[in-house]
Amino acid sequence: MPISGRFYPSTGTDIRRTRGGSLKVYWPTMNTIVLPTYNERDNLRHAVVRIREVADGHDLQLHTLIVDDDSPDGTGELADGLAAEYPDVEVLHRAGKEGLGKAYLAGFRHALDAGADLLFEMDADLSHDASYLPHFVDLIDQGADLVLGSRYVRGGGVENWKLSRKAISRGGCLYAQTVLACPTATSPAVSSASAARCSRRSTSTPSTPKATGFRSR
Repeated sequence: MPISGRFYPSTGTDIRRTRGGSLKVYWPTMNTIVLPTYNERDNLRHAVVRIREVADGHDLQLHTLIVDDDSPDGTGELADGLAAEYPDVEVLHRAGKEGLGKAYLAGFRHALDAGADLLFEMDADLSHDASYLPHFVDLIDQGADLVLGSRYVRGGGVENWKLSRKAISRGGCLYAQTVLACPTATSPAVSSASAARCSRRSTSTPSTPKATGFRSR
């Protein structure tokens, strides 16, 4: 039986077969990308494959946790297929749509319970560029506790967004800057609501975050 992906036996990687017959990778050090989905069937495979390409190209150990809110378009079924195809992909099914904030929190709790050392937050709609993941890990290795990406810094940007979505995103940033007294669009209160991020396990505990339904996009 062929095994997809790159494995690292020298680091103590444990590969096990699940009850359903698929193979799963258990890393001694686990970096988990939480990827919430709702009606993302057209994008999900592209997102997962791109993450794996970046991981393999940089010898990164990345575990992808898809959190699906019972998508009516069949995203959950596709996610199960990807998990069966790729040992480093896992799916957390939720009973229904409760909002992106709660989906992320459910994923964080699941990943922390499984022993994740680094937590990544990414969208499944391809708006977050996986090519930056190695840089996030490098910054964490250099001592950062939290790394935030932003669309509003040099090198950032958006593609194929409707004017309404741009307005919502900018409006959320302006709200954080004025009402929350954040000086720039790259402040955590702004960026964490609209961008990819990575944090250490020590700064991310299940009891720390509260579900707020935040999202400025």
